[in-house]
Amino acid sequence: MQNKLSGVARRLRLTCQTNKLPVRLSIITALAMLPLLQLHAISSKKETNEYVDVMNNNRLTVVSVKSPNTVFNNGQSLHGFGYDLMRNYAKSLNVQLDFKIVADETTALQLVADGKANMALTNASMQTIENKKLNFFSATCGNLNSLEKHGLSSNISLVVSNATDPLAQTATGFTCKANDNGYIDQLASFYNHNTVDENSWETIEQDLKKRMPIYKASFKREAQKYNFDWQFLAAMGYQESYLKPNSVSPTGVRGLMMLTNNTAKAMGVTDRNNPQQSIQGGAKYLDQLLEQYEDIAYPDRAWYALVAYNMGPGALSTIQSKVSKQGKNPNEWINIYTYLKTHQVSNGKYKQAVQYVTRIRAYIEHIQSNEAGTLDV
Repeated sequence: MQNKLSGVARRLRLTCQTNKLPVRLSIITALAMLPLLQLHAISSKKETNEYVDVMNNNRLTVVSVKSPNTVFNNGQSLHGFGYDLMRNYAKSLNVQLDFKIVADETTALQLVADGKANMALTNASMQTIENKKLNFFSATCGNLNSLEKHGLSSNISLVVSNATDPLAQTATGFTCKANDNGYIDQLASFYNHNTVDENSWETIEQDLKKRMPIYKASFKREAQKYNFDWQFLAAMGYQESYLKPNSVSPTGVRGLMMLTNNTAKAMGVTDRNNPQQSIQGGAKYLDQLLEQYEDIAYPDRAWYALVAYNMGPGALSTIQSKVSKQGKNPNEWINIYTYLKTHQVSNGKYKQAVQYVTRIRAYIEHIQSNEAGTLDV
């Protein structure tokens, strides 16, 4: 077995070096990636060059089933650990990502088998994938701990039809580089499924059942004006005030959407304690912030707008400048998040901003799940 794994490790190392991605491979990583290298002989289908097709069409088609560790809908766009991983893989290829959510794993795998998708991001079992005569490898280059410690399922794989296709080789190289440079850890941290304490969900659910019906129509009406999902706005309202229209903070912000006096005036709100006016002002301000960051792609733009709503655009601009001085892209959310997370011990406002965005993300997912019973994209 040791000799077999050593051979696998050598081939894995060669793959990464071919893509100029030097990666140290452990036995665990080799085991996680073993299926990609062994299942080539399983498929008797006519081999095609998926990589050439992707590059010629300038489009990478990935299919997935919604789940906490793959993809969700934040009302503005898709988001999720797996989705962001694939978004950055497509970016590394300099192609557009066509990400499709399907009803079940069988459908996702069949689309790959039929050549209608380049790959599937899946939580399906090894046996299920093998039964389809498909090939797969760990979407995290064998890094299971990062997902597990953040409450995410470590059973996440990328499925391809042909293990020797250059697309499979570049994908394994990308995920291993993402693991090596810490991107996997950072992404898992942001999508932490334990952001809200498990014991708090009962209280949250009681609050939502009691108060949401009162303000739901207002959230829907105002969100429709600006073409964003009402549940996104409602999640903000719950984070701001627990949907209590008479809320007041020690700094003087007040109302259901906790507007400052200056922001309220600028948004045309004359009575911050009036819930309809507060929701109207909050929606208008959120829309302006989303426009301010229009050069940033979704879903990152939504997270930028939330930080700016919480801290102010000026404070976010300062953080972007600091990130830029570190030699990192200030218009990529993971860099802003990492900076806030790294410095939150010394700056309480940074800690508050991290909690603000991650909790709203969790509330969006919870509200949408409860409303629809499933996720509509």
